[in-house]
Amino acid sequence: SVDIISAIEFDKSGDHLATGDRGGRVVLFERTDARGNASRTELERQDYSVPRHPEFRYKTEFQSHEPEFDYLKSLEIEEKINKIKWGQTANNALFILSTNDKTIKYWKVQDKKVKRISVMNLDTSQSADNGTTSSSSTSSSRGLPNGGSSEKSYNCANNDLPFPPGGYASLRLPVVTGQELNPVARCRRVYAHAHDYHINSISNNSDGETFISADDLRINLWNLEINSQSFNIVDVKPANMEDLTEVITCAEFHPTHCNTLAYSSSKGAIRLIDLRQSALCDNHSKLFEEHEAPGSKSFFTEIIASVSDIKFARDGRHILSRDYMTLKLWDLNMDSGPVATFQVHEHLRPKLCDLYENDSIFDKFECCLSGDGHRLATGSYSNLFRVFGCTSGNTEATTLEASRNPMRRQVANPTRPTRTLTSLTRAVRRGGENAGADGNGNSNDFSTKLLHLAWHPTENSIACAAGNSLYMYYA
Repeated sequence: SVDIISAIEFDKSGDHLATGDRGGRVVLFERTDARGNASRTELERQDYSVPRHPEFRYKTEFQSHEPEFDYLKSLEIEEKINKIKWGQTANNALFILSTNDKTIKYWKVQDKKVKRISVMNLDTSQSADNGTTSSSSTSSSRGLPNGGSSEKSYNCANNDLPFPPGGYASLRLPVVTGQELNPVARCRRVYAHAHDYHINSISNNSDGETFISADDLRINLWNLEINSQSFNIVDVKPANMEDLTEVITCAEFHPTHCNTLAYSSSKGAIRLIDLRQSALCDNHSKLFEEHEAPGSKSFFTEIIASVSDIKFARDGRHILSRDYMTLKLWDLNMDSGPVATFQVHEHLRPKLCDLYENDSIFDKFECCLSGDGHRLATGSYSNLFRVFGCTSGNTEATTLEASRNPMRRQVANPTRPTRTLTSLTRAVRRGGENAGADGNGNSNDFSTKLLHLAWHPTENSIACAAGNSLYMYYA
């Protein structure tokens, strides 16, 4: 289905949310709750803070990508949006980077006034008796895509429009007035023909001027204003492709240090590179990986070790990584191993053969962190997602279902809500306490999977995509 959501992202302020789908569309939502609009007098009257949950409404949508065909390689390029990233807001305009497998586009979304003609020389109401459409000179007119307007009754070529004897004593210029504001999306740049392999990630730099795009073997650095060339900063392609042992799976810039970025690989490694060291950053400055225990290697070891997503914490000190079985939290100052590991799919270990047969073992689940860095989340099967507390001494976890009735799966197995994690939409369920299907004895539905989710940058709110539905959960 073309309307299945394939990407989701909050902007830096948390006031806007963007989703992309398999049909190449980008849909924008804006926050509507009156955050901080109360007067000082009203706030002083309140002896307690009123909890206000963020509410979002539809703003606009636009077609970002169309299906294409590469005639040189006889390859179809689908329109599915792989990633969305927000740029810096300027002059009340929103800037968005979106990409499919091959092409990145830079969009500007801004509210434009729809211009309409409100005063004309001809009084078209007199032409009603002649069978033409009656309309007052100040009536609203149909807007055109270019911002103008169109009215059949203003067509001077229409012979039914009456002219007074001797014509008009004076002519007035038509008055064009701006009416309601409509958001208009315009493509400012197209960054194409720079990747031989499928683009898996894009990331904006904190300098506001550059961004990176990564495919399986290369990472390119772009200037937002220049789409004619990019700089290849990482190239892991071997001279002989038969010697290829790992590929790039994800790449992301540091949130504050514009010279630092991290990328993950299919072998479970995360490499930190410094753009100041050299033009081609094939040599990493730090390597984060967890070595397997001796004798524990199996056919699936390398497959489930592949990192599907990485995210920097907002403070820039930690990196969160997601592989098929676990979430791992890394400290940039400690590359000997993760500071914490959270089990997500340990109950699926006996089913790895079946998961390999139906290709589910290659599903790429995303991860996210809360703005304060105290919690983290990732998706699973049966439209479930897990929320973990990652502060010192907090080992509790919460499992939620993305549905209109998040309590539905709890009836058969009620449990005591956790004290550390607040109740997200009052749907609390302990997870990871037994080796049941999903930690609670519920069987997994591998056809429904929650791959994409994003945490609000400043509040305890999570947006997650289940199929073609978007769910908002708040604490």
